[in-house]
Amino acid sequence: MDIIAKPPGKETSRISLLSGGEKALTAAAILLAIFKSRPSPFAILDEVDAPLDDNNIGRFVNLLREFLKESQFIIVTHSKQTMSVANVLYGITMTEPGVSTKVAVRLDDVPESRVA
Repeated sequence: MDIIAKPPGKETSRISLLSGGEKALTAAAILLAIFKSRPSPFAILDEVDAPLDDNNIGRFVNLLREFLKESQFIIVTHSKQTMSVANVLYGITMTEPGVSTKVAVRLDDVPESRVA
């Protein structure tokens, strides 16, 4: 079965003919449409925003905000814009060469003036 998509301003085409960003948005749209009809308590998304440009990451983040009322998301990302939606950030940092340190930041605990 083929998936047919029609991004705004484009002709209807097979998903294999879309750009990487268009494919990612189409896949996210399908996933979130399923979530809308059958909400799940949580989902894990791994680098789904990687092929997106800043404008489309903004659209993706706005969509996620709508779903945060019913579901929790664990998102693996390098995008600061996507991280801005998070309540908690987990990561690994190197405070000195060769020494990795786990970091966890609960953003509810950070004063508003410290959030960029």
